[in-house]
Amino acid sequence: MNLLNILDEIEKVDSDVYERLSPRRRAMKSFFNMGSKIALASVPLAMGSMFKKAYGQSPSKILEVLNFALTLEHLEYKFYEQGCAKVNIPAGCDKDSINTIRMDELHHVAFLEGVITSLGGTPVKQGKYDFTAKGTFPDVFSNYVTFLAVAQAFEDTGVRAYKGQAGNLIESNEVLTAALQIHSVEARHAAHIRGMRKKLNYADVKPWITGKESGIGAPAQPSYNGEEIDTQAGIMITNINGQDVPYEAATESFDEPLTKEQVVAIVTPFFAV
Repeated sequence: MNLLNILDEIEKVDSDVYERLSPRRRAMKSFFNMGSKIALASVPLAMGSMFKKAYGQSPSKILEVLNFALTLEHLEYKFYEQGCAKVNIPAGCDKDSINTIRMDELHHVAFLEGVITSLGGTPVKQGKYDFTAKGTFPDVFSNYVTFLAVAQAFEDTGVRAYKGQAGNLIESNEVLTAALQIHSVEARHAAHIRGMRKKLNYADVKPWITGKESGIGAPAQPSYNGEEIDTQAGIMITNINGQDVPYEAATESFDEPLTKEQVVAIVTPFFAV
């Protein structure tokens, strides 16, 4: 996820945020646009001090969203960490890809913890997990097919979760669109995992979601319910402006957000009691 976009999202609510930070608006925007070139370790500290300068206190709503994101990232990182250690992942591209995703999730955890701390918050701790989901996926770490299916469900859920929380950052009634980049890395993970499953003939899935089809089965269905919507901003996409747009294509065009409550319901079985 590209958390440097947070400031741009806040600007949609507080148009004076850059002036709060510095009268040299253009210079501040340039700083954040070059964030990827700055040492990763320095970014959380820089963001934290700037938010405090802008508002004089830690932005509680942002902290709440970031800690929720951190909870999910802890879950995903631990899943891939255990998977890399326990699952018989084929050597070569498959193993390299899973390890890359694992490291991405670790970097997300470290980055979120740094930002939350620098904002004066307390990062949530890693939990204890049951990746069988109370026996729903009993062979998750002994069967590569099951492992990839659960990985896909996690990534697809993550994409929708970040989109749902982005709305809380901008405090807007406008329909969220796929343009928000906070979930971009999770989206690439999801597409890649789906491609791996299809390439290995584990499932006939596309890189994206059609309707509310999971390509996994009933146990993962809550992660996909709601994706069958073929309207956006009250406009029917199928046959829009007289164009022949199939229902399948209409549902593929957008990722639908999940609420925090929906995400919690989906991931709760993966937490050990």
